Amino acid sequence: MSESEPSPEDAAPKGGFRARHALLKRLADVVSLPTTRINAFERSVTGDLLVEMLRLASHEDRKRVAARLAPLAELPNALARMLLHDASDIAGLLIDHCASLTDADLVACACARDAAVEHRFLMASRRGLSEVVTETLISFGESHVIEAVLRNTTARLSQTAIEGAVSLSRHDRGLCHHLLKRPELRPSSAYVMFWWCEPDDRRTILQRFAVSREVMQEVAEDVFAMAADEEWADPVSHKALQFIERRQRNRAAVEKSPFDDLEQAIATAGADGMTRETATEIAHLSGLKPLTGAKIMGDPGGEPLAILCKATGLSKGDLALLWRSMRRPEFTAEGDVDPVWERVQITYDMLAVDRTQTVLRYWNWSLSSALTPALLRAIREGEEEALDDYSTQERAAMLALSENFRP
Repeated sequence: MSESEPSPEDAAPKGGFRARHALLKRLADVVSLPTTRINAFERSVTGDLLVEMLRLASHEDRKRVAARLAPLAELPNALARMLLHDASDIAGLLIDHCASLTDADLVACACARDAAVEHRFLMASRRGLSEVVTETLISFGESHVIEAVLRNTTARLSQTAIEGAVSLSRHDRGLCHHLLKRPELRPSSAYVMFWWCEPDDRRTILQRFAVSREVMQEVAEDVFAMAADEEWADPVSHKALQFIERRQRNRAAVEKSPFDDLEQAIATAGADGMTRETATEIAHLSGLKPLTGAKIMGDPGGEPLAILCKATGLSKGDLALLWRSMRRPEFTAEGDVDPVWERVQITYDMLAVDRTQTVLRYWNWSLSSALTPALLRAIREGEEEALDDYSTQERAAMLALSENFRP
């Protein structure tokens, strides 16, 4: 081969400059040298020169350099930043393969004005993402990016990131299934997400997160007597003990109620239909805020009714009366058991009383301080939405409850 003929590796692309192409390759080779051949300052200066050349280089040349540099354990920061902010097919080479990228590099790339959603989508699948990076990615509210983060089993998620994704799942319910596979998901978030989940996901939440309070009841057994001696003067311990105690019904409400007990209130509703007054009494007798009662009775899926009945010690017959009181179908036109009603009965059978009480008390906002503003906002967005499947008369009664008792 004569001196005038380029070597295959230095040959420029068609229409390109041979010298530029060769120099880009040689400089990339220098940056790639081991520390035994080049020190950090020399590598940095070479990287700065390479950045200047790449600013005017073709897309293909930039991509070729990125592919050469991606496997490096040490990459000049300015060079890494430039390539990360490049087109997604170039940035993706570093995002996928460059182990030397720091959290700061990834966050800066995700937040850059010239970064596209494609960059964040590629980043979402990168191995070993930290909490800082995943929280940044989720904060953009891009559904397919969030789904990719949730599917990334090597990524670590903070509770802020989880709660942000739960809040967004109200409007993108496909995220619920992926959230339920995350080990970081906690009961407070799962119980909130329950309200807009599909039936199968609701079942998963109840099986996985309907936890017992037995340990708390054991350690606090003697504290109830202490609080009673103090006449329940301390609101802090009073609220906590209300969450822990085994009794769900409100005994004090019976004295003021026109009904003898909760069973009679439900029997009356079953015979006469659900009215605003009866719904209010059922909520009070069950130890619930009226708004929580309205949300439970207005839920189109029906599973919350099963939770309410099991938690308060009501029988399956009482559950059927409550179901009829809201004119919900028990049978199909063909005479088979209505699938929704069948699912409600299965929900009643599958859980123990103590576990359903845990769920019910979270729903009653006993631990509202454990919920972030984003989760509380997501809950309240659905208060009126949950009433849409009611009849006009029932919807008016439930909506009146919501308006009168809105916190």
